[in-house]
Amino acid sequence: MTRIEFHFNIAERLLHTCRLLRKVRAQALRVAVVGAPVTLQQLDFELWRFHDVSFLAHCTSESPLQVQSASPICLGAHPQVWGVEDVLVNLGDQVPQGFDRFKRFIEIVSSDDHGKAQARLRWRHYKSLGYEPEQHDMSRTSEP
Repeated sequence: MTRIEFHFNIAERLLHTCRLLRKVRAQALRVAVVGAPVTLQQLDFELWRFHDVSFLAHCTSESPLQVQSASPICLGAHPQVWGVEDVLVNLGDQVPQGFDRFKRFIEIVSSDDHGKAQARLRWRHYKSLGYEPEQHDMSRTSEP
């Protein structure tokens, strides 16, 4: 069964996501990231400038197919096309289709009222499906 985690109380969501992706990559896992197109564009930009000495190789859904199939981090709306099964990260408001085929699924919760309200709805949805999501209060830690 998919392990579902909610990361909340995050001061800088995109920076947190970059750190999380670096940590996941250090474990030699492939990761897909879903969310609103504008959020994914911002994350793409942040991944290019995240850290001078630790570039995080990634692709978007506009990248050539050969790049998508070889990339350790894929950003886009339809993660199932990349064949990634290790980790899925959600930066969006909706429950991603096919989340249950990933080993690990991480919800990055916005700190604003809208983000928190949407996360509560998703939490209840996962509970109704029989999952036991884990909570991670990121205000207590500096790294994901």
